[in-house]
Amino acid sequence: WKFVIAKNGDVCISILHEPGEDKYGYEKPEERWLPVHTVETIMISVISMLADPNGDSPANVDAAKEWREDPRGIFKKKVARCVRRSQEMAFD
Repeated sequence: WKFVIAKNGDVCISILHEPGEDKYGYEKPEERWLPVHTVETIMISVISMLADPNGDSPANVDAAKEWREDPRGIFKKKVARCVRRSQEMAFD
């Protein structure tokens, strides 16, 4: 349950977007795909996205709303449940 990951599992990472201008104006051309990117630069982007998510451009709007308005820790509890389920699935 991360707001930077869409409900279908898609991630929104600038360096994977087609090169050129962003029609929405969120990304600079140099932040988008360039042939110099490697598996390493993409993995660094994924790690950065998970470590320091951008709440201004969420892929999962429902999760972003919970993250912003989390007075009772509902978001953190839901994330903990998702982690536990993933761990159980990994070891089955």
